[in-house]
Amino acid sequence: METLYLGIVIFLFMLAVFDLMVGVSNDAVNFMNSAVGAKVAKFKTIIIVAAVGIFAGAVLSNGMMDIARHGIFQPDNFSFYEIMCILLAVMVTDVVLLDVFNTLGLPTSTTVSMVFELLGGTFVLAVLKLMSDETGLGFGDLLNTEKALSVILGIFLSVAIAFIAGTFVQYISRLIFSFNYKKNLSWTIGIFGGIAVTALSYFILIKGLKSAPFITPEIMGWIDANTTALVAGCFAFFTILMQILHWCKVNVLKIIVLLGTFSLALAFAGNDLVNFIGVPLAGYSAYTDFVANSNGAGVYGFMMESLMSSAKTPIIFLIASGIIMVYALATSKKAQNVIKTSVDLARQEEGDEMFGSSGLARTIVRRATSINDFLVKVIPANVRSWINSRFNKDEAILENGAAFDLIRASVNLVLSGLLIIIGTTMKLPLSTTYITFIVAMGTSLSDRAWGRESAVYRITGMLSVIGGWFITAFVAFTACAIVTVIMFYTNIVGMVAFIALAVFLLVRSNIMYSKKVKAEKQDDLFKRMMASKDKNETLALLREHVQETLTGYIEFSKNAYVKMTDGFINEDLKMLRKALNETDEQRKLLKKRRRKEILGLRRIPITIAIEKNTWFHLGTNSCEEMLYCLKRICEPCKEHVDNNFNPVSKEDVTEFLPIREELCQLMERTKNSILANNYTEADDILKKGDELKNKISALRKQQMNRMQEADNRSLKAAMVYLNILQETQELVSVWRHLLRASRFFQGDYVPQEIPQMGIMDSKA
Repeated sequence: METLYLGIVIFLFMLAVFDLMVGVSNDAVNFMNSAVGAKVAKFKTIIIVAAVGIFAGAVLSNGMMDIARHGIFQPDNFSFYEIMCILLAVMVTDVVLLDVFNTLGLPTSTTVSMVFELLGGTFVLAVLKLMSDETGLGFGDLLNTEKALSVILGIFLSVAIAFIAGTFVQYISRLIFSFNYKKNLSWTIGIFGGIAVTALSYFILIKGLKSAPFITPEIMGWIDANTTALVAGCFAFFTILMQILHWCKVNVLKIIVLLGTFSLALAFAGNDLVNFIGVPLAGYSAYTDFVANSNGAGVYGFMMESLMSSAKTPIIFLIASGIIMVYALATSKKAQNVIKTSVDLARQEEGDEMFGSSGLARTIVRRATSINDFLVKVIPANVRSWINSRFNKDEAILENGAAFDLIRASVNLVLSGLLIIIGTTMKLPLSTTYITFIVAMGTSLSDRAWGRESAVYRITGMLSVIGGWFITAFVAFTACAIVTVIMFYTNIVGMVAFIALAVFLLVRSNIMYSKKVKAEKQDDLFKRMMASKDKNETLALLREHVQETLTGYIEFSKNAYVKMTDGFINEDLKMLRKALNETDEQRKLLKKRRRKEILGLRRIPITIAIEKNTWFHLGTNSCEEMLYCLKRICEPCKEHVDNNFNPVSKEDVTEFLPIREELCQLMERTKNSILANNYTEADDILKKGDELKNKISALRKQQMNRMQEADNRSLKAAMVYLNILQETQELVSVWRHLLRASRFFQGDYVPQEIPQMGIMDSKA
């Protein structure tokens, strides 16, 4: 029996390794989004700064592990078996939950996930124990509910305060410095740098190093007693130092951002390490106590009073944790994915929007627009003019295509550190994730980064992330409670089964994420297009992007058309549903690609943009029209097969298949012609397409005659087949328009006539 539980403890540590990696991936947004977004240094340099902070914080984090031992449950009233059920359920749930959030690219709180998992597992076992208890135990003897309530309070407070503070401080900072901040740094940079570095230094001392071995209670007492003098002295020293560095042509703002990155990384590792290894260490302590002192009491009878004492974490575990966290930060693609979410929502310039729109976001934007209209009326014109001059985004100084400038990055980090210090002083359980993310959202709103054309997407994204935080608490509580109950009643069998399930889900998640990353590599072309300062280079990249779009949708349309018609002919409902879902997904993706390409079109020379505009829109409209044709084909086919009506006749199938084959061949020739940017065969393809339309027209007339003659064929199947022929004829017209659009968008010659898109258009 002891060997089995030793295996569980070993697996807890294995899960802790995964938890460290996925936890760091998710929390990377805390301390890297500002540095990455402002491109304050090379990505490797930012990683090194953050890694040093993480390692130092991990090694100095001893004494933070007690929450996993007795912060949520009262271990002296739980047996060894019950404690192991809770701890294993927590780790299995935590690893899978955080990995899901990382894959989706959404930042969440590792503190909230662990606390609510412990709460869920403890709650359900407390209920089971009280149902059969005869000793008079109460809920308070088993569960510490105050911790959960304080975390919920911290969530609401941190979200509201961080957003308001971020908006206000960034607004004042922008009024002082403006977007063209370099001309306003002569004397203000010393004061700004002094405030920033003093705040970050105090943050490092109070939040990051308070548990370090060399920070004794006497030292902390002296710091508390002399805080005012210490802060004033640091401010005077750092103000002078920053001003001298500025005179020496050193970029003080970059120093502030890198120091802020280091300080948040230090605090994150020092305070959140318990979220990753606290549970395995508690399990290890419980196991060693059981082996040494059980004296035959058994796993169900040996109570865990030993966990009431404070943890003494061996230094080897802290060093190993620091190494794993540094490795995860440096290598994790999911960490970069989470950073990308935060940076994209806060960026100053237009670009691809990760999120769609929602009803709540649209309502918020409408209300905000109304408030803005009211303020425009009441604020004097000269005041508005001066404010607008300070917020002139055309003067924005962005480092090498950065998402936002160094002023905003500095405010993000300094304000986050200050708010965390204030929360710590007031003994509020604030989350570093919540603070840093919401501050970034507030500063971006204040910086007018959310324009009329992007606000609804940004707000939807922010609401999605915030909603994810609350979902984290609910899912963590519920999932861990369910897993704990199953383990409690199924004993070792259930524990082993959940261990296997966790491993399977992690492997599957990583395989699926690799596929997703591979599918999203096409965005690299768009990033290059947005980063390019050469209009001719942008034009070349835009043409390449448009080429990918047109050929991609021709290929998809060809394959989907075959799937849909095969599904109808073979009565394959599953194939039809899949084809319809894929078509709907492609319509959503086309909207995003079209928006990207319009942004690219705005960056090319104006004369070329005017010349190519019509052909660009004709091409994208053709792609959209092809998808509508496919949808109009698939929906009647799916309904027919779903209702189990009579199948299409063999005679109809025999006459249709050659038409389909010819259509697919012509679409393939069209795709190859666009891919090669060689239109020597274009006229022949258009001619063959016109001939194909005539053949389809003849088939339609033939089919209508059959229906009038009321032959023995199924009328419902005949109507669906007639619809396929009609939409196929329209599909031919659409891809012929697409070929012409690509030909004249990619080339230099522009014809005089422009084709008109229309149903059953026989001329192109």
